[in-house]
Order: sequence, then structure tokens, then C-alpha cells
Amino acid sequence: MRIETGRQVVGEIEGDSAKAKTSGTVVAILVGLSVSHLLNDLIQSLIAAVYPLLKDTYALTYAQIGLITLAFQLTASLLQPLIGTFTDRRPLPYSLALGMGFSLAGLLLLSVASHFSTILCAAALVGIGSSVFHPEASRVARIASGGRHGMAQSFFQVGGNAGSALGPLLAAFIVVPQGQGSISWFSVAAILAMVFLVRIGHWYRAHLANRPKKTAGTLNTGLSRRRVAITIAILLCLVFSKNFYLASLTSYYTFYLIDKFDVSVQAAQIYLFVFLGAVAVGTLVGGPIGDRIGFKAVIWVSILGVLPFTLALPYASLSWTVVLTVPIGLVLASAFSAIVVYAQELVPSRVGSVAGLFFGFAFGMGALGAALLGWLADQTSVGYVYRVCSFLPLIGLLTAFLPNLHAKKA
Repeated sequence: MRIETGRQVVGEIEGDSAKAKTSGTVVAILVGLSVSHLLNDLIQSLIAAVYPLLKDTYALTYAQIGLITLAFQLTASLLQPLIGTFTDRRPLPYSLALGMGFSLAGLLLLSVASHFSTILCAAALVGIGSSVFHPEASRVARIASGGRHGMAQSFFQVGGNAGSALGPLLAAFIVVPQGQGSISWFSVAAILAMVFLVRIGHWYRAHLANRPKKTAGTLNTGLSRRRVAITIAILLCLVFSKNFYLASLTSYYTFYLIDKFDVSVQAAQIYLFVFLGAVAVGTLVGGPIGDRIGFKAVIWVSILGVLPFTLALPYASLSWTVVLTVPIGLVLASAFSAIVVYAQELVPSRVGSVAGLFFGFAFGMGALGAALLGWLADQTSVGYVYRVCSFLPLIGLLTAFLPNLHAKKA
């Protein structure tokens, strides 16, 4: 199977709209979704990437920095499960482009914001864009997977991680030297993503028109509803562990490096890019490995396996700090694709609801983590935050209570 790029991707998306139902992986759709996810999360990552600039310009406290993250991630976390549930019943093929429109509006507002309240509104708009984009994009990735659900989720999510990694790097070389107004230059990324998503909407609409009225059967895991509910709760605890720790790095890692090692803002952004690049690679490998060895095994390794590195990080030198963030990003990031697909196998008739719940909860835990850890940093120090967070991966022991899924057609 060949992988298309550039014009081939857009062209094949249009061509596939005439024959939406396929027996294998629709590579063009997955590429389009991954690229759109990259552009979407690049825009979102600019918020955290310009924190040092905003903090100095408007004399913000760490708690206010946390509130900006809260405004962004709270709107995303609250709306995603609702949107996922709604679109399970009534799919909206062009909602992906609509969500990107909200992100574009938030981006432009952030570039001209001059008050803390305006910055909060801009962050909230970007959060709304995320809440619309992620559940439906995750569903379309599953439809286009050809049964390779782990691979499709990883390929979709790695685009987002790559965008999150590129955001700080571009902020370091564009926004930091050019100022807050240069954030508006990234509106080009949002418009390009909207073009891709409209064309993906054409394919998705055709797929919906051609799908059979009744499916051949549903996956049956043999678990009671109570056991499914308990399993979902355990998975959410694991997401809490992962995203609370990631919030300490994505929101405060640059401040930690500046405060402890006296590095420049630009150097700190580059070190953050190294960590986020490792997260992108970890996301890409997690799903395909789960397709082969089982998603529970991936969850075991990715949550609990990161513990030795997180425990060592607060006591490391600058060079070792940068080195340690690489395995932390690689190992921890491999969890989310596995968790989402595992949960979707538990409730296969509610793919959008599950995606919305887990993406929303992940955003929510990131928001709560950013706010609480910002408050804790104000009361103590950023270094103390990393010492406390280093124990969070111990929650991975709950993986022992996850059932082994052997789904069959009912």
C-alpha cells in the first residue's frame, strides 16, 4: 500500500468520497486527519509556548498561568463527551472544519489580547475548537482503519503530538523575537487545516450515505455492565496519572529549566521541543504495538515503566534532565492510544462517546493539573512540584485490575 503526500492526499480524499466504504485502511484519510491534527495542536500548543512572554508582558503569576491552561482545557474537557455522545447518534461530517474555525478565532484573539480576561477568552475559544475536533476525528480514523484500530489511533494522535512539539520551537524562533502579534501568522495553519477537513468531510458524508442500515454484529467482550464501568473508571485513573504528570512538563518545564539552570527562554523552548518530540514518537509506536501484543500490555509498560525516570528527574543536572525527558516522553505517551482503543473495544457501539470522554478527561486532568500545580509552585517552588509529581506513575499499578479482552463477533 502506498502512502500519498501533498496533492495526492487531497486528490485521493476527493476520489474516495465516491466509494466511501473500503475493506482496508484508507491511507489518504488517515494522512489528512494526522496532518490536520498536527496543525490543530500546533495552534493549541502556542498558548503554553508563549507563557513566558505573556508572564513577563502582563506580570502574571504562576496561578494565572494555570488559569489560562484551565480556560483552554476546561472548555475542551466539558464539551468533548457531550459532542461525542451527540455525534454517535447524529454524525456531523463537516463539524471537523467548524471546530478548526473556533481555533482560528481564538488564535487571532490571542494575537491582539491586551488584558488577562481577553487571554482567557482566546484560550477558551481554542478549547472549544478542540472539543469539536477530537471526538469526530477519532471516529473517522477508526472508520478508515481497516480493522487496525491501534495503528489508526496512533497515526491520528501522532499528528497532534508533532504539532505540540513544533509549537514551542516555532514560538522560540518566531513569537519570542517578533512579539505577541506574530501569533496571527499561524492563522495560515488553521486555514490549511480547514481545507483538508472540508475534503475529509466529503469522504465521511459519502461513507455515511453508503453504510449498511444494520451491522453484521457487535463486539462482545463477555463482561457485565458493572465490570465495564469499573474498567472505564480504572482507565480514567490511568489517564489522570499520565496527564497530571504531563501537565507539569508542558506548562512548567520551561520555568523549571530557567529557574534551576538559568537557561534562556529560547533554549528552554528548544529543550521542551526535545521532550515533546519524544512524546510524538511514543504516541506513534503505542497503537501498532498494541495491535500486535495487546493494549493491556502496552498500558502496563507505558504508565508504570516510566517511574524510575520520573523519580530521578528532580535531582538530575541540566544535561541529564534533558536526557531523562526523552524516555519519559517516549514511554508515557505510548499509553493514550492504547487506552482509547481498549476503551472503544469495551463499548464498540459508543465510539464517539468513548473518544469524547477520554480526550475530554485528558484535557480536564491537564487543566486541573496546570491550575493546581501552578498554585503549588507559587506556594513552594517549581522544583518541589517535580518532586511531588514524580510519584504519580505509581497509579499504573491499577492496570493489574484490567480484564484481558478477547472480543468476538456477536
